[in-house]
Amino acid sequence: MVGGRARGLRMEQARRAAYAVEEITDRASILRALETRRDYAAYAIGQLDDRYVDLVRCYQAKGTTGQAIVLYSSAGLGNALFAMGDSGALMAILRLHQGPRHNYATCQPEHLPVVRRFFTFAQEQTMARMAVTAETFQPLTATPGGTVVRRLRPGDVRSLNVLYSAEGVPAYYTATHLREGMYFGVYEHGRLVSVAGTHVISEQWSVAVVGNVFTHPLHRGHGYAEVATGAVTAELLHHCRDVVLTVDPENTPAVRAYRRLGYREQCRLIEAAVVRRDAFAVGSRIARAVARYRGRKQGTELVLG
Repeated sequence: MVGGRARGLRMEQARRAAYAVEEITDRASILRALETRRDYAAYAIGQLDDRYVDLVRCYQAKGTTGQAIVLYSSAGLGNALFAMGDSGALMAILRLHQGPRHNYATCQPEHLPVVRRFFTFAQEQTMARMAVTAETFQPLTATPGGTVVRRLRPGDVRSLNVLYSAEGVPAYYTATHLREGMYFGVYEHGRLVSVAGTHVISEQWSVAVVGNVFTHPLHRGHGYAEVATGAVTAELLHHCRDVVLTVDPENTPAVRAYRRLGYREQCRLIEAAVVRRDAFAVGSRIARAVARYRGRKQGTELVLG
């Protein structure tokens, strides 16, 4: 009987839950929200750079259980979804605004039950977010013998695609990726065998995300990825206060290499390729119409739990 009353109370609380959802277009307001979790939100912050901000849409929900923010962007990694905050408030946003059909999502582990209600997952990986600053960075004092380390330029794009295709999956990087990003390669006897690059760089907001770290299968085990990552990190820290990356926490050699460079784990997050369940967004359009009607006096979208 007691258990039944408790369940009834929870259901009643859920029915009373209410969230005001609105699109945020003021960049300063978005930035203030993201800065509360700067390391976790680094990629989203980078998307607020002058070069990319026109490709961003951001929604915020505030209500009974807390607040959340969802940012959609279409630069850098392509269509990306970033979620942060309270799960109840996140549910309110996603009922109304689910973004493009295909996305690459970043969310907190506790968000998974909510995100799965609206998206199917093609891939899912728990990752460790690691960060480094100029104060914690430990540059390498030597490089493996017989190797040359240098920054890649647009003219190196063919060699880069050959390397990234070494495991049988074609790569289609362009000169623009090398021009706008920052990539360093390790050459052994004149051949590019390892590389590290970036997902986003924003000198404007002093943040960068390292990624696309890859070593040819026949040249692994020599520390080349650490060398390439160290070279990229050293250069980025001349321009940005905070540099972050994500790594599979079960990849012990990579985690150790990044720790030697001065990176420290800040949090765990989920990365996944996702596809919107509502293919034609019919349900979300109806939900938006209802939410706008409910919130018409307040000039917002009102979602009830």
